[in-house]
Amino acid sequence: MEPTARPVLRSRVWLTAALVLAAVVLVLATVGVEEPVAVVTSVLLSGVIAFVVLIWALLRSGQQRSAYEEDLTAWAAERAAQAERLRIARDLHDLASHGLGLITVRAAAARTLDGASGDAERARALADIERAGRAATTELRRMLGVLRTPGGEAVPLRPAETLADLSGIVEAARVGGVTADLAVADLGDVSAGVQLTVCAIVRESLANTARHAGPAGARVEVRRDGEAVTVTVEDDGPVPGWQPHPGAGQGLTGLRERVATLGGTLRADAVGPGFRVSARLPDEVSR
Repeated sequence: MEPTARPVLRSRVWLTAALVLAAVVLVLATVGVEEPVAVVTSVLLSGVIAFVVLIWALLRSGQQRSAYEEDLTAWAAERAAQAERLRIARDLHDLASHGLGLITVRAAAARTLDGASGDAERARALADIERAGRAATTELRRMLGVLRTPGGEAVPLRPAETLADLSGIVEAARVGGVTADLAVADLGDVSAGVQLTVCAIVRESLANTARHAGPAGARVEVRRDGEAVTVTVEDDGPVPGWQPHPGAGQGLTGLRERVATLGGTLRADAVGPGFRVSARLPDEVSR
C-alpha cells in the first residue's frame, strides 16, 4: 500500500475576500453619489459588506485550518503505524532468521554425523536446538504480548543492545557452528543507535554465514574511522558439501534500511569464495 502524501493547506479564502472587497470598491467608485445622505449610506454599506466578508473569511479559514490539522494528525498517525509495522516485521524476521535458522543449521549438521563422537555431538546439537526453540518461543510470546496490549499501557521491553553484547552474539554463532573471531578497536563514545545497529549487522551477517556457508570461519571487525564507526563481517565461503538454507531474503534489506536511517551506507558482496558485509555509520566523537 502506497503511503499517503503529507496534507497541504491550500486556501483561497483571503483571495476571495480581497476580490469581493475590490469589487465593492469598484462599484462604489463607478456609481457616483453627491448627496450627503447617499455618501453616508455608501460608506456604511461598504463597512457592513467589509465586516461581513471579514467575518466570513475568518470563519472559513478557521474551518479549513481545523480540517487541515485533522488530516495532518491522521497522516502522522498513519506514518507512525507504518513505522511500527516495519519494526515488528524486522523483529519477526530476526526471530525466524536467528532462532529458527540456528535450529535448522544444527539439525542439518548433526544429521551427517556418525559413530560414538557423532552421538555426543548430536546430543549437544539437540540441547542447542532445545535452547534456541525455548528462546524463540519466549521472544514470540513477548512480541504477541506487546501487540495485544492496548495503546498507552506500559509493556516490558528488552534493554537495547550495546557493543558489550557483541561477544555474546559471536558466541551464539559459534554454537551454531560458525567459527567467528571478534575484533573491536577502541571506539570512544558511541551513540546508542549506532551500537544497536552494529549488533544487528553482526547478528544478521553471521546468521547468513550459518545458512549459506555452514560451519565456516568468519571474522568480525568493528573500528572507528574518523567521524564514523565501521563494521565488517567476512566469511570463508561454504564448507565442502554444505547445502545452503536460504532465508526469506529480507535480512540485508532490513539492514540497509536500519543503516540508512542513521545516514550510513552498507555493502554486501562476494569476496573470493566468501561473502563480506561492511557498513559505515556516521557517529561524531563527543568532545
